[in-house]
Amino acid sequence: MDAIRGRALHFVFKVGDRNKTIKFYKDVLGMKVLRHEEFQEGCKAACNGPYDGKWSKTMIGYGAEDNHFVVELTYNYGIGSYRLGNDFLGITIKSSKAIENAIKNKYLMAEENNTKVIEAPGGYKFFLKDESNNSLDPVEKVILASSNLKKSLAFWNELLGMKIYEQDDNMALLGFADNQCKLELISINKAVDHATAFGRIAFACPEDQLPIIEQKVKTADYTILTPLISLDTPGKATVRVVIIADPDSHEICFVGDEAFRQLSQIDPNADELLQKAMEEDKSDEWFAKKNISKASS
Repeated sequence: MDAIRGRALHFVFKVGDRNKTIKFYKDVLGMKVLRHEEFQEGCKAACNGPYDGKWSKTMIGYGAEDNHFVVELTYNYGIGSYRLGNDFLGITIKSSKAIENAIKNKYLMAEENNTKVIEAPGGYKFFLKDESNNSLDPVEKVILASSNLKKSLAFWNELLGMKIYEQDDNMALLGFADNQCKLELISINKAVDHATAFGRIAFACPEDQLPIIEQKVKTADYTILTPLISLDTPGKATVRVVIIADPDSHEICFVGDEAFRQLSQIDPNADELLQKAMEEDKSDEWFAKKNISKASS
C-alpha cells in the first residue's frame, strides 16, 4: 500500500470554562483565535465527545493551520468540567515570551528538566522552553502515554509510517516530516486511562489516502471509531474524515487535506464571533442563581 503522506494538524481539548481557557491561550501562550464555529447538535464523528447537545469549536494557535500545529477547543454547553486521565502528558512549546507572559499574569509554573511546566484551565499540561523558536511554528511536540511502547510503535511507525526521530527504552519521538510538530510517546508501564477529558490528535493526508488508511487499520485488526464520513460546517467546505484508535485507544483523526485547507482558512472575524458567543452564554449565571454547579462529565 502507498506510504501515508501525513501532515500534523491539531490536538483537541474539551474545556469547561471558555472564558478562563481563552484568556490562558491568548494572554499566556500568546496564541490567536483562528476560527470559531457554533453547532446546535453533536458532531457525527464525536469531535466534541459523546454529547448530542449544543457545542462550539475554537481553533487557536500561532498562525495559519496550513503551516502551524494548533489547538482545537471544544466546549459543550452545560458541562463545567471533565475528569483527567493519564493519557495526555503535555504539549511542548518553544517560547520565552510565553514564560514572560505567565510571570506577568501570575500563573504558577513548576520546573522540570530546565523546562517550565504550566497548566491550562482544566489541568492540561504545557512545557515551555525558555528559547526563541527559529522555525515557523513554536509548537514542538505532543506527548501521549503508552502502556506498551513496542505495540505503540507497531501502530504508529510500522502501520501509519511515521518516522522515528529518537528512541530509547521509555520513549519514542515520531513525525511525518522534519518540519512538523512531532508526537512523543512515553511508556508509563500501566494501563492508559482516558477518563472523560480524553482528547484527539488530528492529521491531514491527501483525500485519496483516507480509504487506504481505513483499510490498513481494518486489515491489521485495529480499531476504527468512525468509518470514512463527510462532515459539514455551515458556510464552509465539507471534509472527509476517518477516526481510528491506537493500541491504547488514543483517538486519531485523518482528514482529507484538500478540503481541509479550504475549511481551515483564518477567519478575520473569529475573535469577535467567539466573544459574542461567550457573552451570549448565560449558563454560568443560570447555575449561579440556582446555587448549583454545572455538570461534571
